[in-house]
Amino acid sequence: MVLVVDDDLAVRVSLQLLLKQAGYATAAVPGPAEALAAVRAAVPQLILLDMNFTAATTGADGLALLAELKTLAPQVPVVLLTGWGSIALAVAGMKAGAAEFVTKPWQNEALLQTIGTVLALHAPAEAAPPPGRRALDKQFALGNIVGDDPRLLAVLRQVGQVAATDASVLIEGESGTGKELIAEALHQNSHRRGAPFVKVNLGGISSSLFESELFGHRRGAFTDARADRVGRFELANGGTIFLDEIGELELASQVKLLRVLQDRTYEVLGDSRPRRLDLRVVAATNKNLAELVAQGRFREDLFYRLNLITLHLPALRERPQDIPALAQYFIRQLQATYRRPGLRLGAAAAHYLQGQPLPGNIRELKNLVERAALTSLNDELTPADFQPGNSLFHAATPSPPPGSLTLEALEEQAIRQSVAQHRGNLSQVARALGLSRGALYRRLDKFGIPYSE
Repeated sequence: MVLVVDDDLAVRVSLQLLLKQAGYATAAVPGPAEALAAVRAAVPQLILLDMNFTAATTGADGLALLAELKTLAPQVPVVLLTGWGSIALAVAGMKAGAAEFVTKPWQNEALLQTIGTVLALHAPAEAAPPPGRRALDKQFALGNIVGDDPRLLAVLRQVGQVAATDASVLIEGESGTGKELIAEALHQNSHRRGAPFVKVNLGGISSSLFESELFGHRRGAFTDARADRVGRFELANGGTIFLDEIGELELASQVKLLRVLQDRTYEVLGDSRPRRLDLRVVAATNKNLAELVAQGRFREDLFYRLNLITLHLPALRERPQDIPALAQYFIRQLQATYRRPGLRLGAAAAHYLQGQPLPGNIRELKNLVERAALTSLNDELTPADFQPGNSLFHAATPSPPPGSLTLEALEEQAIRQSVAQHRGNLSQVARALGLSRGALYRRLDKFGIPYSE
């Protein structure tokens, strides 16, 4: 049963009709006293709670009722109903224990989707022991994710639990830990798997291009708009949009994104007709968004809109037992790429890699393995093939002390070393550094590195 708490009779009647048509048993009450009495009489599955019951519209009465409801029935999820101008109030409610918030006037489909998602996320957990990797692979499509460390398996179980819902998911983890693979797994195991999965790197989009890139534009909308452009949200409609590097988004763009995620509508630049969205949002960051919120660099309301579910990916150094399996996985790919079917990882090399810090995580491990495969004359890779002192790495220079170089200087040094190591073969350099040829050429020009170096 869903309990509706709102002092507006028209709202109560409208919500009851909508919920009954969707198959939910409902009850509706006008105020705090009646709400508490209803919960004491029969604990509901979910509560839809208005935030204002007095003319003051401060929301203090709604927050007080929320606190009483969470004390009386802490296991019952509460979805707040609030006006767009009271988003700060909704955030306060989320901090006080609400599961989600919906702004008035609501979209019927979006509200029902939110209710279904919240109920699914708060369904009682099974008492059976948590499934291992083999059982997870039988239940879900996780083929591109390698490893069976308990920390990784905990994340994969969460993926399996939330994939079937439309809950927004925030994936946290250091660079190179595989956040994009987790986002793809969420999509491939959802009911949206047949629809598009659209990736957007927000770190590479300036605020001036944000609306055009994400929402599209009509020809003539601005000076350089010579043709219509389809935005990323429209491309992802019906499927999943993956917002990578969400922590890099500028504050001005955060407001626009919040509005779209809240209302599930957007406008194409040069076209004032609102367009509806039906998609799932998955975001990722290598930063601590809570810290950015505290510093005033990330909107708190957007943070709560994005992190209904948070998945934290462990760094590779936190699951060293998975390093040999990952290295073997990359070697199998390289056997086909470089036509070296006998290529293999020796036991000593596997042990050596397990002892390395690998601050670049899986991405760095992949580059190390590929570089070793490119430079080694033997099929079996040994520890020497991964060490900068071997004969083909004579151009490498010792690593500088931590903090002695800027990030840009370190990038330049890494590129120069890679160019020397691969003897000017830019295809191999780009592959080893994980860059496209175009991105590599831009960096070579930036740092003044000759192409023939």
